[in-house]
Amino acid sequence: MRTVLMVAEKPSLAQSIAKILSKGSCSTRKGLNGACSVHEYTGSFVGQNVRFKMTSVCGHVMSLDFIGKYFVFNKVDPAELFSKAPTEKKEANPKLNMVKFLQVEAKGCDYVVLWLDCDKEGENICFEVLDAIQPMMNKSYGNERTIYRAKFSSITDTDICNAMNQLGEPNKNEALSVDARQELDLRIGCAFTRFQTKYFQGKYGNLDSSLISFGPCQTPTLGFCVERHDKIQSFKAEAYWVVQAKVSKDSPLTLDWDRVRVFDRDVGQMFVNMAKTAKEAKVDSVTKKEKAKQRPLALNTVEMLRVASSALGMGPQHTMQIAERLYTQGYISYPRTETTHYPENFDLKGTLKQQANTFNPDKALKKDGINRPRKGADAGDHPPITPMRAASESELGSDGWRLYDYITRHFIATVSPDCKYLQTTISFSIATEGFTCSGKTLISAGYTEVMPWQGIPQEEALPVCERGDTFTVDEIKLLEKQTNPPDYLTESELITLMEKHGIGTDASIPVHINNICQRNYVTVESGRKLKPTNLGIVLVHGYYKIDADLVLPTIRSAVEKQLTLIALGKANFQQVLQHTLDIFKRKFHYFVDSIAGMDELMEVSFSPIADTGKPLSRCGKCHRFMKYIQAKPSRLHCSHCDETYSLPQNGAIKLYKELKCPLDEFELVLWTSGSRGKSYPVCPYCFSNPPFRDMKKGMGCNECTHPSCQHSLNSLGIGQCVECETGVLVFDPTSGPKWRMACNKCNVVVHFFEQAHKVQVSQDMDFNKTRSPLTDGETQHTGCAFCDPVFQDLVELKYATMRHPMHRAGGARRGRGRGRGRRPMGKGNPKKPKDKMAALAAYFV
Repeated sequence: MRTVLMVAEKPSLAQSIAKILSKGSCSTRKGLNGACSVHEYTGSFVGQNVRFKMTSVCGHVMSLDFIGKYFVFNKVDPAELFSKAPTEKKEANPKLNMVKFLQVEAKGCDYVVLWLDCDKEGENICFEVLDAIQPMMNKSYGNERTIYRAKFSSITDTDICNAMNQLGEPNKNEALSVDARQELDLRIGCAFTRFQTKYFQGKYGNLDSSLISFGPCQTPTLGFCVERHDKIQSFKAEAYWVVQAKVSKDSPLTLDWDRVRVFDRDVGQMFVNMAKTAKEAKVDSVTKKEKAKQRPLALNTVEMLRVASSALGMGPQHTMQIAERLYTQGYISYPRTETTHYPENFDLKGTLKQQANTFNPDKALKKDGINRPRKGADAGDHPPITPMRAASESELGSDGWRLYDYITRHFIATVSPDCKYLQTTISFSIATEGFTCSGKTLISAGYTEVMPWQGIPQEEALPVCERGDTFTVDEIKLLEKQTNPPDYLTESELITLMEKHGIGTDASIPVHINNICQRNYVTVESGRKLKPTNLGIVLVHGYYKIDADLVLPTIRSAVEKQLTLIALGKANFQQVLQHTLDIFKRKFHYFVDSIAGMDELMEVSFSPIADTGKPLSRCGKCHRFMKYIQAKPSRLHCSHCDETYSLPQNGAIKLYKELKCPLDEFELVLWTSGSRGKSYPVCPYCFSNPPFRDMKKGMGCNECTHPSCQHSLNSLGIGQCVECETGVLVFDPTSGPKWRMACNKCNVVVHFFEQAHKVQVSQDMDFNKTRSPLTDGETQHTGCAFCDPVFQDLVELKYATMRHPMHRAGGARRGRGRGRGRRPMGKGNPKKPKDKMAALAAYFV
C-alpha cells in the first residue's frame, strides 16, 4: 500500500483536517520533535487505496540569515551586507528539529499533499517543506505526479473535502516573491540598523532603546506618525467668529449660519448688526429628501484591523493572533484576505442561517430571497472573512468573542438592507442673512439593527412649517471660537495610510506597527493613538534631512509592486533583487557620509554618554570607575578610555564584592533577575570579547571555561541541567542562606540545603552534628546531590521568575518563560543529570 504524506501549517489545523477527511477514524501519535502529532488513516487517493499520514509544521520551517562573521553584529562593515555577505536558510526554530521530523515522516512516502495556508507565505513554506522531504520520499514512476497543493479558505467539512477533490500545484512564483522580500528586508534592514545602532549608542546614554532599527516598511510607518506629530507642533490656533440665531414658534430652534464662519471679528459684528434689524425669520424653503446609508462591503483583513483598533480597543498584532485562533478552531474563514466581494457560489443563506439562534438575522432576508451584497473588489486571493459556525462567549473567551461577534455582525450587515432615513432641511432668511436647520428621521434601520453603533441617532423633531411661514427671532449673537489642531494618528488611521500607500501587506501591517511600538519609537496612548517618542521624532527628522526616500512611502511602494510582479510571474527574481539592493546600497553610503546631519538633531534631544549614569565598577585598563547606564540597553561606559561595554539585559546590575576577573582586571558585576530568579557574575570585558574559543559573545562567568577562576563554570559547575540538553547547573555562591544552583542556559533553578551556614563545591559534605539531616548524627556524606537518597529530600527544583525573557548581547538565547513552578528532585523525576557530578559541601551550624 502506498503512502500519502499531508502537511498543514499548524498542529491544530492538521488535527482538524485529518478529523474531517478520515471522518473521525484516524489514529494519532506524537512526532519525534514533541510539538507535532501525526494522524494516520487509510483511504482512497488517485484511484488507489493508500495510507494517509497527516502532520504539520509550526509556521516557517526555515529563516534567512547571514553566516560566519557576517552574522555577528559588529564584526564587519555593514556596507558589505548588501552584496558580499553570504546568506543561508537555517531552521527557524532549531529546538523543534522540524527538518529531521519531516524527513523521518517522509521516508517511504510516495505522494505529498501540502495543506499550508493559502497565501504567499504559505506557498513559501510549501517549498521549505518540499526541500526537506523530497530526498527522503520514494522515487516516482516515470512522469507520475507526486506533489499536490490543497487550496481552502475555511476549516469546514465542505471546504476541506472540496479542496481534497480539486488538488493543484504549489506556486513557485509566489514563493519567490517572499524569498525576495525576506532577502531585501534582511540586507537593507541589518545594514542600516547595525550602523546607526553602533554609532548612536556609543555616543548617547539615554536613548532608551536596545536597538535603533531601520526597516524598509517599518521606517515609512513611523514616518506617518511623525508627520502627524509635526503638524500638531506647527499648528497655530486661529480665532474665528460664527453668527448664531435662535428663533421660536411653539418651540425654540437654533439655526446654523450659511456663511459658516468669518476670520474677522468686525466683519462678523457687521453681519450680526444687519441681522438684528429683523424681528422675524422667514422660511424660504422646506426640503425633504429620502437618503440611504449603504450597508458595508464584505470584510477584509485591513477593515477588520481598523475596526478592532478603533471600536474594540485591540491592537493589530493582538487582533491577528485572535483571528488566527478563531480560524484554526473553525469559527471563521481565513483571516488574511484583500477581497471584499463574495464569490458567486458562496452560500450566503446557509452562513446566515447558522446564526439564527444568536443574532436573529431573519430581517436581513427578503420574502423573495436574500439581499444581494454590494459588489466589492476581488483580489483573487481568499473570500472575505465570515463566520463559519455559531459560537458563544463561553467557548471563545472575552476578546475572542468580541472579535467573532463583530465579524458575524458585519457579515449579516452585508446582506441586510441599507439604512433609510428622511433628511429635512429648513432654510430661513433673517434680514439679508441666510440660516438653516436640518434633522434626520429614521425610515428603516436596515443593517444598523445588527450594527447599532452606525445607526441614525434620535433627534428632536423639527417644527412643521412651509414656505412663507415666519418665526420670532429670540436672539442673534456673535460667537468666538478657535481652530483646533489635528490629533495624533490612531492605529486605525495608520492602517488606512499604510494600505493607501502600499506599505506592507494585509499580513505584515500588524507586524510593522508592533515593531515601532517595541522599539520605543511610538507609545500607544488612550484611544489607541500613536504618539512618537523623542527617539522616533529625531530619527524621522534625520532621515528627511539626509535622504527623504528612506522615510517616504514612495520607494517601498514601488518595491512592493515589483514583488507583486514576481508573484505573478511577470518580473525576474534576481533582477528585482539586484536592482533594489543597488539603489539602497548607494543610499546607505550617502547616509553614512551624511550621518553628522542626524547627529546634530540627536545632540539636542539626548545626553552624551559621558554625562549619563552613575559610577559602579572599575575599568581593567585605566582602573578608573566606569558609569552604569541603566537606560536600555543597559551598559557600562569608561569616559577615560571612551569605551562602552555591553551587559545582560532585563535584570538588575550591582557590583560583585569588588572582585576582579583574573584575565583582564575588570571588576565583576552581578546580574540578577530578582529574589525568585537567578543571578550570575559577569566580566564586562569578557562579555563582549570572549576570551576562549569555545565561548561566545554574551556569556557570563557561569559559562566561562577558565580552568582555575573561582567564578567560572569549571569551578562552580555541578552537572548537566535536568531539563534542557545543553545547559549546566551552576552553583550560585551569593544565594545563601537559601542556597541554589541555576542552569546557565534555561530558567531552571534548584534549591537545596536551606539550613546550611556555608556551601561550597567539594568532593565531601560536612554537617554540624546537632543540626545534621544525616542519620546517626553523621556530619559527612559523599554522593550525588540529585541521585543519592540521603539528599533527595533536601533538593527542590523550581523555575526562575524572569522580568522578561533573558536577553543577551548579540542575542541568541532566551529563557523558556515557563513561569514559577516547583517539584522535588526525588523519585520519579523524569530526567537526571547524566554528566559526572561535582559534590557540594554544606556546613550546618
